[in-house]
Amino acid sequence: MTNVAKELGTEKISKLLIKQAVPASIGILVMSLNMIVDTIFVGQWIGVLAIASVTVVLPIVFLISSIGMGIGIGGSSIISRALGAKKFNKAFLTFGNQISMTLLLSVIFVILGTFFCSFLLELFGANGDIMAPATEYFHVVLLGVPFLAFAMMGNPVIRAEGKPMFAMIAMILPAISNIVLDVVFIKIMGWGMFGAGLATSISYAICGLFILGFFLSKKSELIIHLKYFKWSFPIVKEIVQLGGVTVIRQGTISLLMIVLNASLFHYGGESAIAVYGIINRVMMFALFPVLGVTQGFLPVAGYNYGAKNNKRVKETIKTAILYGTGVAIIIFIGIIVFPEAVAKLFTNDPGLISETPNALLLSFLATPVITTQLVGAAYFQAAGKALPALILTLLKQGIFLIPLVYILPKFFGLNGIWFSFPIADVSSTIITIFFLQKEVKKNLS
Repeated sequence: MTNVAKELGTEKISKLLIKQAVPASIGILVMSLNMIVDTIFVGQWIGVLAIASVTVVLPIVFLISSIGMGIGIGGSSIISRALGAKKFNKAFLTFGNQISMTLLLSVIFVILGTFFCSFLLELFGANGDIMAPATEYFHVVLLGVPFLAFAMMGNPVIRAEGKPMFAMIAMILPAISNIVLDVVFIKIMGWGMFGAGLATSISYAICGLFILGFFLSKKSELIIHLKYFKWSFPIVKEIVQLGGVTVIRQGTISLLMIVLNASLFHYGGESAIAVYGIINRVMMFALFPVLGVTQGFLPVAGYNYGAKNNKRVKETIKTAILYGTGVAIIIFIGIIVFPEAVAKLFTNDPGLISETPNALLLSFLATPVITTQLVGAAYFQAAGKALPALILTLLKQGIFLIPLVYILPKFFGLNGIWFSFPIADVSSTIITIFFLQKEVKKNLS
């Protein structure tokens, strides 16, 4: 192994975390900007229903492609610990199993998604006039899902190798290409939702092919070889256990979207779904530094856990929480000061502009506390502890948010939905702190 991977076990934690987190943050930022610009384009050039359609379709797409994300995160945890323990053959075998699993499963689920298109769209909230544009968009985007699944698998593996800059580039390329292609296909060619879907699908392909090119080059420390594609049951089992956390989380998010879109449509109609579409994009953008810290935390914690360097693991946890919380507070202040300006970026519809600021403020109320929850759940994945990782990952969306989104609107109307988000954030953070303190005292002291 080169010195790049070894730095994970020797370099100063604060410097190392910044080195890992900054490229991850930039990648997430550009990807978030891409989704924001995409939403702005379809909102300004196609209409409010287009925002609602994208809001309905993307959770389905990410649910299918989360197969790759789960395999990537589960496998990268194994790879990080294997590199830390100098078990290089296990790292190669894990990587080969990741590739074969991702390709097979993503194709199967794309076929199923094509056959059950109408059912899925209705299930996820394509009610009323949303169905027609959502169907057009979904059919085209689905073609790029295998590339997206491969990209989601490969990106955390690149970070596990200790090469965050390449992982960042892999996220930037499709974002830039999607924005350019949106202008060409929607504005210039006038292809509407078909054009929006085609731009997204091509950008997924660009991302997947770039990551494949990285692994085929000499820059990668992992080897793509057919002999490693044959599944090893112990490795597949561990990938499924750890990666299953991510897949189940995405499945829970998808279930949340079903309940959420149904509640939004019931209490506010198509415009309420469009409002949430804006909030969701802003949330991705606003939280990019916090998510970047979490992504940067994973390979550092995993490598040092594998090397049994508990002191560095504890320092990584504390530093990640400190950095992430500081950034989250700054983001929170920005949202409070500029909610209406944010809404006007996405639409010129007066109704949507008047509804969005209040919903935005309520949804972001607990932003300062979210880092602890994210880092806490990430630690258990990095350490290969599937059950607590699963429980902590499901806390916000599954255990708290789904029931709250269903119950609170019955008493407080549409505002009950927006209040559900900060209540879920605070509740899940409190429980995460309990789990994390117990783990540190028991296994990292």
